[in-house]
Amino acid sequence: MKKYLGAALCLVLLLGVCPAQAVVGQPGELKAASVILMEKETGQILYEKNAHARLEPASVTKVMTMLLVMEAIDAGTLTWEQPISVSAHAVSMGGSQIWLKENEQMTVRDMLKAVAVVSANDCAVALAEAVAGSEDAFVARMNQRAGELGMADTNFLNATGLPAAGHVTSAYDIALMSRELVLRHPEIREYTTIWMDSLRNGAFQLSNTNKLIRFYDGATGLKTGFTSSAHYCLSATAERDGMELIAVTMDSPTSTDRFETAKALLNFGFANYALVNVYPSQALPPVTVDLGVYDAVQPILAQTPRLLVEKAQAGQVETTLSLSPTVTAPVEQGQVLGCMEVTVAGQRMAQIPLVADRAVDRLTAVGIFRQLLRRLFLAP
Repeated sequence: MKKYLGAALCLVLLLGVCPAQAVVGQPGELKAASVILMEKETGQILYEKNAHARLEPASVTKVMTMLLVMEAIDAGTLTWEQPISVSAHAVSMGGSQIWLKENEQMTVRDMLKAVAVVSANDCAVALAEAVAGSEDAFVARMNQRAGELGMADTNFLNATGLPAAGHVTSAYDIALMSRELVLRHPEIREYTTIWMDSLRNGAFQLSNTNKLIRFYDGATGLKTGFTSSAHYCLSATAERDGMELIAVTMDSPTSTDRFETAKALLNFGFANYALVNVYPSQALPPVTVDLGVYDAVQPILAQTPRLLVEKAQAGQVETTLSLSPTVTAPVEQGQVLGCMEVTVAGQRMAQIPLVADRAVDRLTAVGIFRQLLRRLFLAP
């Protein structure tokens, strides 16, 4: 109980930067109806334009499809090498596909590769059926998961992004589901970073629809989309110097426009921001424990925070400690003993709890008597 009461005195605050409108400079020309730039680790928005406009996402929909497949693998309801038998419904999708045959079998691994690299609609539906039993049941899960992620602008009607009246989302919501995928399932990079590969023992060639994978330094994914009504869409991820950014573009006039817009957003982010590790500016002194089996307990950071800061302010990160001089046993491991305040250019950015590194039991009556005797005889 003491741990939780103490935590209320030292809450973790915003681990990010000021809102996007406070950022100096702009990404440049952006040829898209709606865009957003988000940092993966903190979820901080660095730039946005019409980010909540409800638009057709085309095959960027498959970010959610891939997320649910990865979650099914984590849950053990699917396995990587599990063969999936292809249904007539999956075969009927049309659009981007790898031309699966009805009753053909292909592993989850190869199907996910086909979805990530060439946006295969037939594989997306086959995976959806393997996860939920039917595409309709899978779509219900997609919308449920969207709600859990706070995707309030989203309504999914299929697992592929093929045109359907009312199948909409927003750049902001795409960034949310993209972040969940790359943050919780970094192994998806094994597939989203493929430039060229093959399936069916080399008989079917794959070439990534996301040209940034080859031509943009640090590109890690994620998903392209196009239909005649949605126009050109993209969720692009890239990592440099330990910071991964998510740039979403929707309704670009041409394929080149979506890639150039995403590059402009990513360049803006990498040029202006950095993630910095924050440590105490001085050694953390031990805290005296009254009536404990140990005389002191060592405070440690509850977490090692990484702050997203403007690069111009990276040298202006300062910390201030607030620490209790004593605590009374019993002490729980992880009990809050104080906090570390972090400021950037004088602005408070976070408060990080300082917690006990171990538990300290309370002395028994006999132990207290022995301690008094020891102090008596050791007194000068």
